[in-house]
Amino acid sequence: MENIQAIERYLEAVPKAELHVHLEGSIQPATLLTLARRNGVTLPASTVEEMREWFRFRDFRHFIEIYAAIFAGLRTAEDYELVVYEFGAEMARQNVRYAEVTFSASTHRYTMGIPHDVYFSGLQKGRERAKQDFGVEIRWVFDIVRDIPDEADRRKRAEFTTAVAIECMNEGVISLGLGGFEQGYPPEQFAPWFEKALTAGLHSVPHAGEGDGPASVWGALRALHAERIGHGVRSIEDADLVLHLASHQVPLETCPLSNTCLGIYPNLAEHPFLPLYRAGVPLTVNSDDPPLFDATLNQNVNALYEPLHLDLNEIDEILLNGVRHSFLPPEQKITMETSFRVEMARLRTDLLHS
Repeated sequence: MENIQAIERYLEAVPKAELHVHLEGSIQPATLLTLARRNGVTLPASTVEEMREWFRFRDFRHFIEIYAAIFAGLRTAEDYELVVYEFGAEMARQNVRYAEVTFSASTHRYTMGIPHDVYFSGLQKGRERAKQDFGVEIRWVFDIVRDIPDEADRRKRAEFTTAVAIECMNEGVISLGLGGFEQGYPPEQFAPWFEKALTAGLHSVPHAGEGDGPASVWGALRALHAERIGHGVRSIEDADLVLHLASHQVPLETCPLSNTCLGIYPNLAEHPFLPLYRAGVPLTVNSDDPPLFDATLNQNVNALYEPLHLDLNEIDEILLNGVRHSFLPPEQKITMETSFRVEMARLRTDLLHS
């Protein structure tokens, strides 16, 4: 019988794909300290240890405070390149081979005043170097920030995000997303931009069913023609919705430790991952904003084994869902899934049955 240490080693070593992670929320404390010193940004911490403590989640107001400091620290193409390159290095450490990474283009452009050419050239250089040095392939999800109070500003930012996403489709942008506070900003408001994106050939991956309930998921499906749902865990509150997701095989990008950190569920025992999985809803496991929630992708994967008690065969299939429900071309999906299965078999022999 496999011991727990061997299983943990296996889950750390197994190949993975990440479908729900925010680039800005993936910046490590040490990196932000470097950027702040480089760009003259004042932070409430001056050492890496103090930065790690400051990053520790307290409440949503504090979470937004850290996000604001992250945005302030990004000024040049080299800054963006550094962040993406270090993201690739961290993915490689966790044996993530492919990531679809969310980026809030309009916040950089309009809130921080960074021209599109500056941030995007940095993103692309970092992406190329991550592929070359670590073998990590990165694609972009440009997300509309929904919770902009002024309607004219909200529409301007949505239009910009959609336009640059379409413009950069041949440079790694694969999807249009929708992020920010759900309550008060239902998916239906953003239908015109998603229609434009889908017509151009982008995919649709809005956040829904995290801060708001099943109505938000229904809106994402009906108005935005969502192909995957970011989070979506509160779908469990509507039996008809769960049945729809299962019968139509609409994947959810679940981030269990993010959900418990934010208090959406008090603990993993009350998280709906297992009921959704047992109902046949396709699930992927992801990290969301890993250093801000102090929860890496590997920690989220380990949670599937303990305390959620899924067996290794089930966990492997959930990890393979990250490939199957990615937006890679079909032939690349087949190649990647095949290579993952071969590696999973080898790791089982080496780590679990040696």
